[in-house]
Amino acid sequence: MRVGLFITCLGDTLFPATGRATVAVLERLGHTVVFPAEQTCCGQMHANSGYEEEALPLVRGFARCFGGDDLDAIVAPSGSCVAMVRDHYPRLAAEAGDAALAEAVAALSPRVFELCEFLVGELGLEDVGAFFPHRVVYHPSCHGLRMLRLDEAPLRLLGGVGGIELRELGEAETCCGFGGTFAVKNADVSAAMLADKVRAVLDSGAEVCTATDSSCLMHIDGALRRQRTGVRTVHVAEILAAVEGR
Repeated sequence: MRVGLFITCLGDTLFPATGRATVAVLERLGHTVVFPAEQTCCGQMHANSGYEEEALPLVRGFARCFGGDDLDAIVAPSGSCVAMVRDHYPRLAAEAGDAALAEAVAALSPRVFELCEFLVGELGLEDVGAFFPHRVVYHPSCHGLRMLRLDEAPLRLLGGVGGIELRELGEAETCCGFGGTFAVKNADVSAAMLADKVRAVLDSGAEVCTATDSSCLMHIDGALRRQRTGVRTVHVAEILAAVEGR
């Protein structure tokens, strides 16, 4: 299968290891990964902040970049960015009165998947040959949980990882408090939510906290580091890419 890698802004600028891990997993499974160099931000930050008109050029850019017939699927290691494309692009195109864009989005969006969703739902896999001998707790991000309905897909993949010890996260479905610009505009509320999430992570006894979104992990990791807890954050893609002896 020919798969387009939608790397996302955070992946490009702050967490390149997550993108490399996504490529490693897909190539290990025998797929050809294509990286369109002209890709940019999906426009989520703009739309979520109320600047929907400013997001439209980015929607059009995404459609041009990934809309060709040469890709069987477009995969991203980010539930929130995939949710932007699948759930918000059709509405933005319709509200803009751009029939050509609406048609392009309608053809494109069903082929855009979050990594775990793609592996489990499209490929029917639960074991991707990974090995990660650590105590791990999984935080379900809000977009993945409530918009993409990833359900058990990430946990099923993590359960298939050799050497892993999965721990249960208390109040798992509670938001970590990041929410993109929410954390900036509502810092005090965000910090209180984060404190609850970090307490749950620590109570689990895990060495590693993982999630499908680098944004959530960035938020959680900041608190774990400031408190010198010794617990680290690792994206699901990086766990799935890990193999014995490396």
